[in-house]
Amino acid sequence: MTTVLTPASPLTAADRCDRCGAQAYLRVVLLSGGELLFCAHHGRKFEPELKKIAAEIQDETERLTTVPGTANEEER
Repeated sequence: MTTVLTPASPLTAADRCDRCGAQAYLRVVLLSGGELLFCAHHGRKFEPELKKIAAEIQDETERLTTVPGTANEEER
């Protein structure tokens, strides 16, 4: 998925997928000015269509595979 890093606030557990209600890991800012939130599954499923209508895509799906504490240890 094409990712545009935005200064938008990070997604939290309170952000829910607009399709199924699972935790959202993608925020899609639409060309029309609205935004949609998707879980990783629905983000991948709708990727081709989203790319056509998105001004920006904030993709935080890497958080699903990151082991807590690992990043800090690598930086040391």
